[in-house]
Amino acid sequence: MSEPPAHLAALFRDGRLTAIPRKAGPRTALLDHLATLFEPAREYGEPEVNEALRTVHDDCSALRRYLVESGRLTRTRDGRSYRRATGGV
Repeated sequence: MSEPPAHLAALFRDGRLTAIPRKAGPRTALLDHLATLFEPAREYGEPEVNEALRTVHDDCSALRRYLVESGRLTRTRDGRSYRRATGGV
């Protein structure tokens, strides 16, 4: 993953997210940044999504849920595959 932008740098220590922001603004900016972990045209299985998110924070399920709920990742109905949403980040 690329270095976080300056406005998110305070959320990271040694490349790891220290806490998931509760406020909408910082969380939105963080999710935009995390979405860049995923290639737009590629399909990912849930284990791959979790592995990518664990490189940043241990609570990969919360980050995955936030990415899906915010529309940055799309999930198939059966929950087996994910894609980075188009038209977003």
